[in-house]
Amino acid sequence: MQVVDVPVEEVKEGLADGTMLVVDVREPHEYEAGHIPTAINHPLSTFDPRALPVDSGKRIVFACNTGQRTLRAIEAAQAAGLDIKEHYAGSYKEWVSLGLPVE
Repeated sequence: MQVVDVPVEEVKEGLADGTMLVVDVREPHEYEAGHIPTAINHPLSTFDPRALPVDSGKRIVFACNTGQRTLRAIEAAQAAGLDIKEHYAGSYKEWVSLGLPVE
């Protein structure tokens, strides 16, 4: 399994310039309680790599709460033949601790 850790500054830049799509793999109740702005929710419990918007033209980066569930999402995506290997290792917990905006 190939994994690339994306630092918070790179996530902020990618979201600001519209080149990145954050896919939050936390459960719906966690996502609804607060998430990284513009992130879309694809919960790991019902994760289907075929449902990912791979044709959006944006770089897909997985996020969760602490960076652990993202690894399982990457593994599932790669097993399905997708070339997705990036995750925001700090994930939501780091985002909030840095005082960054949430939706």
